[in-house]
Amino acid sequence: MSQNTRFIPALLLRSAVAWGITLLLFFPLGWLMLTSFKTELQAIEVPPQFFFTPTLENFHEVEARSDYLLYAKNSVITSVLSTLLGLVIAAPAAYSMAFFRTPRTRDILMWMLSTKMMPAVGALVPIYVLAQKSHLLDTQLALVIVFTLSNLPIMVWMLYSHFKDIPHEILEAARMDGATLWQEFSRVLLPLAVGGLASTGLLCLVLSWNEAFWSLNLSSAKAGTLATLIASYSSPEGLFWAKLSAASFMAIAPIVVFGWFSQKQLVQGLTFGAVK
Repeated sequence: MSQNTRFIPALLLRSAVAWGITLLLFFPLGWLMLTSFKTELQAIEVPPQFFFTPTLENFHEVEARSDYLLYAKNSVITSVLSTLLGLVIAAPAAYSMAFFRTPRTRDILMWMLSTKMMPAVGALVPIYVLAQKSHLLDTQLALVIVFTLSNLPIMVWMLYSHFKDIPHEILEAARMDGATLWQEFSRVLLPLAVGGLASTGLLCLVLSWNEAFWSLNLSSAKAGTLATLIASYSSPEGLFWAKLSAASFMAIAPIVVFGWFSQKQLVQGLTFGAVK
């Protein structure tokens, strides 16, 4: 048996496994989409129906019951501003750690990463009290600050990994030409690290958009994000599965489309900046 003949079954097996894993990962999203077009009775029917007459009733009710555009606007504002603010803070920090290393640089990076290991609920009470005393409860500013601080360790680590792979000789040449520290950072380093900045920003934008814990605990009607909208379909009487699915689908659809068009940068950020 030739080598090419033996290679074909292995290739088919890998393809079948890859498709199986893909379908398994896509199933929750696909089931969510199907349920959003069902009635409440169809949504809880056992065994579940895979063939039914779709309806837009749930989407109309979500629009009528709540101001979807308000929640969507809050999600866009808080996720975009927290990502931009995070980049403004993380880029200089990563620059100093990558090009001006000290014996404590690695320890500082590990300490920053260790803060992500603490459950968010452990910091809920002090942050809630601070927001209350500062009159920031149910404001976009509170969510922007918390989202930024939550994603900052990841952003610093990713940018540090990108910056560290830029040849030091390029920055040394800029210094020899008389560039100041700010010119070296803004005119030399940042243009070379556009890919790293983009992948880091895109990943943290997705994380901020999907953040639910802080949105539910620090906001409600005025500054609530789409996560707050989804949670509103849980009541003491139970869950309205069809309407909950419709609200969830409307909440994740924008970020799914965005992630589809920016998947190259997201994969780069996950495989290069976050892992390397």
